Amino acid sequence: DGYRNTNQVSEDYRYQDGNYDAPNDGYYRGGDEPAQEEDAQSDVTEGHDEDDEVYEGEYQGIPHPDDIKEKQKKRAPAVDDEYRDRADLMAERMEDEEQLAHQYENIIEECGHGRFQWTLFFVLGLALMADGVEVFVVGFVLPSAEKDMCLSSSNKGMLGLIVYLGMMVGAVLLGGLADKLGRKQCLIISLAINAAFAFLSSFVQGYGFFLFCRLISGLGIGGTLPIVFAYFSEFLSREKRGEHLSWLCMFWMIGGIYASAMAWSIIPHYGWGFSMGTKYHFHSWRVFVLVCALPCIASLVALKFMPESPRFLLEIGKHDEAWMILKQVHDTNMRAKGEPERVFTVSYIKTPKQVDEFIEIQSSTGTWYQRWLVRITTTLKQVWDNVLYCLTAQYRMNTLMLAVVWFTMALSYYGLIVWFPDMIRYFQDEAYESRVKIFDEEEVSHFTFNFTLENQIHRNGEYRNDKFIGMKFKEVRFEDSLFEDCYFEDVRSSETFFENCTIISTVFYNTDLYEHKFINCRLINSTFMKEKEGCHIDFEEDNDFLIYLVSFLGSLSVLPGNIISALLMDKIGRIKMIGGSMLISAVCCFFLFFGNSESAMIGWQCLFCGASIAAWNALDVITVELYPTDKRATAFGILNGLCKFGAILGNSIFSSFVGITKVVPILLASSALVGGGLLALRLPETREQVLM
Repeated sequence: DGYRNTNQVSEDYRYQDGNYDAPNDGYYRGGDEPAQEEDAQSDVTEGHDEDDEVYEGEYQGIPHPDDIKEKQKKRAPAVDDEYRDRADLMAERMEDEEQLAHQYENIIEECGHGRFQWTLFFVLGLALMADGVEVFVVGFVLPSAEKDMCLSSSNKGMLGLIVYLGMMVGAVLLGGLADKLGRKQCLIISLAINAAFAFLSSFVQGYGFFLFCRLISGLGIGGTLPIVFAYFSEFLSREKRGEHLSWLCMFWMIGGIYASAMAWSIIPHYGWGFSMGTKYHFHSWRVFVLVCALPCIASLVALKFMPESPRFLLEIGKHDEAWMILKQVHDTNMRAKGEPERVFTVSYIKTPKQVDEFIEIQSSTGTWYQRWLVRITTTLKQVWDNVLYCLTAQYRMNTLMLAVVWFTMALSYYGLIVWFPDMIRYFQDEAYESRVKIFDEEEVSHFTFNFTLENQIHRNGEYRNDKFIGMKFKEVRFEDSLFEDCYFEDVRSSETFFENCTIISTVFYNTDLYEHKFINCRLINSTFMKEKEGCHIDFEEDNDFLIYLVSFLGSLSVLPGNIISALLMDKIGRIKMIGGSMLISAVCCFFLFFGNSESAMIGWQCLFCGASIAAWNALDVITVELYPTDKRATAFGILNGLCKFGAILGNSIFSSFVGITKVVPILLASSALVGGGLLALRLPETREQVLM
């Protein structure tokens, strides 16, 4: 129909007064032949529509504009892409991506929001829950692990920070890979790494290997946050995106609640474990580490039944696979709504011009490790190019502003989250020290101590022919005292020291009174036999239930903020949500000056967490929406990695001021929040735009 015989067409027209004129009835007339019947049409007019009408300037030598475009399109492929300028290819790809963005938005609206999205919501929620659990695990096991592994203060600090270091690297690396290998595949890799090394860390006995396992476990879980939000956002329409991404953030809160509840119910039970000889001990805190890996394992299993993001597949040119997944989404939702007869009307989806193509290396080329080395280096080069792309002129300003907002938010939030429990412990220690009992110049002879001595100071005492058997010293100090002909057997101690004491003819058998516990002491004819090996701990006494309760309440307090942010995210916008939440959180920081007790600190912590969660949720949403599909997870990973760097700095800075001053942490947190909140107001609003 697109082609017409010129002779036939010309006979339809008669030249009148210098103009071409067509007959009024529109039927073919050939010379003196009689007109055809009304219900008959010639081959020329059969199937005739407006597109087939002859352009009126055709016989004046003027080409039709559509014909010009068509000829240009036909000529364009004649030039191979390899000979075309890269800028032209990128311009063509950008045009294709813009068309795809609007078409994809219409397709997602046609698919509807229903059973498929809610199923994916819970699967990805478990992955996000695993991320929340990972943040709390080390903090809960430290009081137990430090004595089970004989950790020094520096080792404890390193163990607390190593998880954030792993998460920082994992966010950047795995987030970048998700834009090249796919959301589902990289999320599976991320969860598998976390589950494997978290499981392994519960069994290792040495500090070094445990530290390594937690580092790699953190690296794995670090990739979940950027991938989860990029993955889920690509199944949501514009009207649903802000709200449902905010609901998804609730699983991070659920992870904190889960970790707190499990720690509260498992760690204090010392008997929930086993020993193999004198070297291998599997205490209850290791059971807790195992239980904390369950959300990650559950998400990993469920993810195997979910499809890849069709938006990602379209970006890499896999049209048919993407179409099948979108049809699956449509049919699943329609069946759930009771409309199985609804047909998926989309037949073709625009795919962007493929500029960077990965050429598979033939099996005959080089050795296997050389081929893999080329694949890995090529992929990492593409990831690095994506990282640099986020700093190009088009995205540089948004990236820098988001980086500052993410960093200031993380510095204040994670710094205060660590500072709150440390301040509560400080108040507890102050109250404990205020109840200390002091004994001066006591003289005890021929007495058997077989009970616990706790929170006592003994000065200038004399102990002769005394026995200390099967007992415990807890927070006990002996100063300028004399021990003569005494006998210590099966003694356990915690924070116990002998200072400037004289110890004569005394036997220490099977005790943990090591050399460093005797400070400036004179040991005369004294014997140490069969010292206790390893570290020993009484879980019931040395673990404070209040710390678990504080973390539980802190996690639970974000529930109102989560609900409010989810309901208002699409109404007031992402920018106002971030700015308002950060400024309100800054005001909450000033109330910490009035926190002079444990209960006050707990209350202010809950208020701060509840106010700040809306900013976190809005940051997650706007970061997803500001970047195109092929850079989304990379940009999110970079910013989330910077967030973890802020967490490391916050933990280190804020904890160093515990017991010294409250002014520096409070002013630092509030000023960071104010600066970040004001800067966030200059970011572009994204609630009305489609995902590019």
